[in-house]
This record gives sequence, structure tokens and C-alpha cells, in this order.
Amino acid sequence: MNVPRRILVVLVALAGAVAAAPAPAHAAAVTPARSPETARPVRVAATAMASLGDSITRGFNACGFYVDCPSRSWSTGTSTRVDSHYLRLLADDPSMVAYNDARSGARIADLPGQAELAVSQRAGYVTILMGANDACTSSEAGMTSVADFEASFRTAMRTLVTGLPEASIFVASIPDVRRLWQVGKDSSAARSAWAAFGICQSMLARPRSTDQADVDRRERVRQRVADFNAVLAGVCAEQITCRYDGGAVFGYPFELSHVSRWDYFHPNTSGQRLLAEVTYPAALGG
Repeated sequence: MNVPRRILVVLVALAGAVAAAPAPAHAAAVTPARSPETARPVRVAATAMASLGDSITRGFNACGFYVDCPSRSWSTGTSTRVDSHYLRLLADDPSMVAYNDARSGARIADLPGQAELAVSQRAGYVTILMGANDACTSSEAGMTSVADFEASFRTAMRTLVTGLPEASIFVASIPDVRRLWQVGKDSSAARSAWAAFGICQSMLARPRSTDQADVDRRERVRQRVADFNAVLAGVCAEQITCRYDGGAVFGYPFELSHVSRWDYFHPNTSGQRLLAEVTYPAALGG
């Protein structure tokens, strides 16, 4: 979709607020939300943007072994190899600044705190990609309940829409972790990394097993991700300033080549670029 960047729904709440904010940190089957046509179009203005989320948005393992690489974040990254939301907006507005407030290892319970930080930064555009760590746990029993997930997300959204009433909020769906199992289960390197680092064992334990118990477990974990995404869609749809990606990230058939070879879990540079490409048109909304 070839859509002019200037129609992105972004507006700074108060003149001069950017100058007062902290220094920028350059160096994360569902019910779709409101259709893009009904979201409020606002012209891009000189402003700040903030990204909220977890290790995906921090660019973890996208440039080195077990380190954050915020310069390669799909949202606020500065690397031209990724072409993040920030760089695309910067082309139209060179005065824009970006804050990466995501934290590796974060769960949805951490989102309200990140939202408060975005408010303090007077962000006019906020991206959210959060929830993978709530499903990818050491065991199925450790997953966050849907009720707790919704409570935390609602709190964060309330903070954002109250503190930044004119800001545009973009919510990306959580990736399909069963897809990761599908593309990696036949790779000995992937299986070794998953086992050695204890990665997402709720889904990735016994990756080659065809026992019914393991098949059923994987389906339950995937359903929990789908349920989380339904919460993201529904709560976002309640706010005119929020736009959900309609399940674009969850439904994208990514390949193992999009995943870091350090852990076979996090997006590598090409995976981060793919996230930017998939989410940016959804944020623009037509």
C-alpha cells in the first residue's frame, strides 16, 4: 500500500513540550479493531514518539550476542537497514525525537509504568508491542491469565489516553509463537538454542514430539496468544486515538531466516525490518 506518510495520526499535545522532555533514547484468529477508515486522521507535527514493549522492540540479539540493539528496533531504530517507523517519520519531520521505553524481559504488568514514562516525555505517537513474554514462559502454568493481561493493558491505555489525549497510539499484535516452533523444530541449531537457554518452554519444549499431550499444549499456548491479541484489539477499539494492526503481525508467515541465530527466538535485522514493513501500513491505516 503506497500511502503518504503525512497522514499518520500523530499530534503533539502541547507546544514546546518536546523541549521539556528528557533526552531521547535512540541508541516490541483475532477480532480486528476499528477499521482504519474510522480512525481520526491528524497531520504530522513536530513531536516526539515513544515505543513501549519488550525485547523485540529493544532489538535484542539483532546486532550481537545477547545484547539490546535499539538502533535496529522496528519502532524507534536509527539503522537504515531496518527503516523503522521513526526513520520514515523523520524523513517528513527532521525535528522528531524518539524514545525507546521498552525493556527486555518485560511483561504486560510492566506496560503501565512504561506508559507513565511516555506521558512524561509528551509523546505524540506511541507504539506498543507487548505480550510475548506473557505466553513464552518456562512452563504452560506460568503464562499470564487473560484477565490479568486485560487489567494491565487497560491500566496502561487509561494512562496514555488521559495523559496524552491527542497522541496517536498504535498497537501491534503479538507474534504467533507456534509459527516459530513450526519453522524451527526441524533445525538442530534452533532446538539446541531453545533447550540450552530455556527459551519459551511453554511452546518450545520437546519440539519434535508428536505426543498428543505436546500437540495439545502447543495449541493451548497459541490460543492464549490469540486471546491476548483479542484483548489488545478490543481495548484499543474503545479509543478513537488507538489503532490496532488487525492481527497483521500475528498472521504473518515469517521464516527462520528472520530470526536471530544467537537464540532462534528474537527477530534479527531482517526480522526487525519485516516488522517495520508489516506494521507501518497498519499504523497509517489507509
